[in-house]
Amino acid sequence: MSDLRLEELSAATIVAVNALGLKPGQEQFITPVSYAAAAAVIPPQTAWQRVVLEGDRVVGFIHGNFDPDSPQEEFRAALWRINVDAGAQGRGVGTFAVRALIEEARQRGLDRLTVLWERGEEGPEEFFLHIGFRPIGETPYGEVIGAIDL
Repeated sequence: MSDLRLEELSAATIVAVNALGLKPGQEQFITPVSYAAAAAVIPPQTAWQRVVLEGDRVVGFIHGNFDPDSPQEEFRAALWRINVDAGAQGRGVGTFAVRALIEEARQRGLDRLTVLWERGEEGPEEFFLHIGFRPIGETPYGEVIGAIDL
């Protein structure tokens, strides 16, 4: 894990991010990264998108959003998406990426980071709880709203 680093999402890395593999059953919880990248260029540009590299290989992607003026508290500092390649899962890649996002939120003077997730057998709930997010509510669509105080 000491060889992990972050870079901004770019034209050079988006193809590799879109090609990240998933474990069976995880695909129902993920939309293509290119959707997130497209959303990031629509004003206001509040997205924080990074790829996780292990050496020169893309092994993950994280998309955070910072909009301290959002009327909805859960969208002021939010983890919108995290993808870790199936072969890299369980090795600390996701934890590394989320901790970097948490540090970015702290540097911006924010005191809470939120995330939405769907419950399901192969879903991300166990990971988010392990990181320290705690459920604080639910969306009208049944997604869990999780938060971690910084």
